[in-house]
Amino acid sequence: MRRTPVRRTGGFGLALVMPTVVLLLLVQAYPLVEGLRLSFTETSLARPRAGRAVGLDNYAELLGDPRLLHVLWVTLVYTVASVLGSLALGLVAALVMNLGFRGRGVLRSILTVPWAAPGVATALVFIWMLDGQYGVTNYVLTWLPFIEDYQRWLSDPALAMPAVVAVTVWKVFPFAAIALLAALQSIPGELYEAAKVDKASAFNRFRQVTMPGITATLLTLALFLTIWSFRRFEIIWLLTGGGPVDATNTLMIDLYRESFRNRQLGYGSAIGMLGLLLSVGAAILYFFVSRRLGRRYGGTA
Repeated sequence: MRRTPVRRTGGFGLALVMPTVVLLLLVQAYPLVEGLRLSFTETSLARPRAGRAVGLDNYAELLGDPRLLHVLWVTLVYTVASVLGSLALGLVAALVMNLGFRGRGVLRSILTVPWAAPGVATALVFIWMLDGQYGVTNYVLTWLPFIEDYQRWLSDPALAMPAVVAVTVWKVFPFAAIALLAALQSIPGELYEAAKVDKASAFNRFRQVTMPGITATLLTLALFLTIWSFRRFEIIWLLTGGGPVDATNTLMIDLYRESFRNRQLGYGSAIGMLGLLLSVGAAILYFFVSRRLGRRYGGTA
């Protein structure tokens, strides 16, 4: 029997992936390495190529800055609130869209609008809606009997963070909803039928069938949304600029201020490296929780 020669395609496959590898090195690896290098230098924005090496001085100054704890706390509050809000609202939207009713396809299309809208356009629309004097939000809320005065949503330190989180959740939850909807539709219907035969209540069906089926997706979404929250800049900056009184001054806002307002690229790069460490910590926590839940649900997480 004549044997068909096996063609070696290793070199061809490597040639196909090389453009992607080169692109990733240019847009990901090089900025990361350059940012790490700058964090060990005293470099001015006016003369980015004339920096001098200062070792760990930037990190020592950063860790000794009394504002750091406040910035980290604000970042943590913003991240936790926006991630939990996006997941909760996304899950509710996914459960509704998973029901069989007419117009479900139209609802799914409408749901993608906030996610597809540019972040700058979203922020500008909400700046108008949340305006303390002319905003439509205050106009609508004054119809309620227990609200009389207009609220300064973006200039009151007590209201600025809730307002920024609300805008972020509105922007992000469609992504979570679509991902969770896909997870819901991948759960075999036989599991729900068996639960109904066993006379399980709707709550028990959700707890024992739905949640194990979407746990892996929830964890992955939580990881992505957490990292994106650490990195989010344009919505916060356009809405409040990190104010009032640093009430919304997250790590990325502080990085921008130090790098481009104070023109200290070296110190700003050190802040960026701290943000990177937070993202790595979130990824490590994700894998730890994923393994624990994987053992609990028999490999579904």
